[in-house]
Amino acid sequence: MARDLPNFTGFDWDSGNRNKNNAKHKVTDGECEEIFFNTPLVVLDDPKHSVSEQRFSSLGQTSAGRKLIVVFTLRDSSIRVISARNMNWKEKEFYRIYEEASEIS
Repeated sequence: MARDLPNFTGFDWDSGNRNKNNAKHKVTDGECEEIFFNTPLVVLDDPKHSVSEQRFSSLGQTSAGRKLIVVFTLRDSSIRVISARNMNWKEKEFYRIYEEASEIS
């Protein structure tokens, strides 16, 4: 179920997560941040992976139109990206529905 994005004031990047997604999936930290400012943004609870802290999965697109899924948690009021990669075909189809709905609204 899609939900509203929790309030946040910035991003939490440290040596443990900086450039990690670029090395593994060729997704830059800047691209991870961009999706949170572009529409539509679909944010889903991720209870399966919310063992020690609440996690969310977000589907969005960069300013260049690259469709990404970004898993994150909130640390105080900052978004801490856990992982990011290109959407697979199923996620793209799910996201397309939200794109079309946002164009109608």
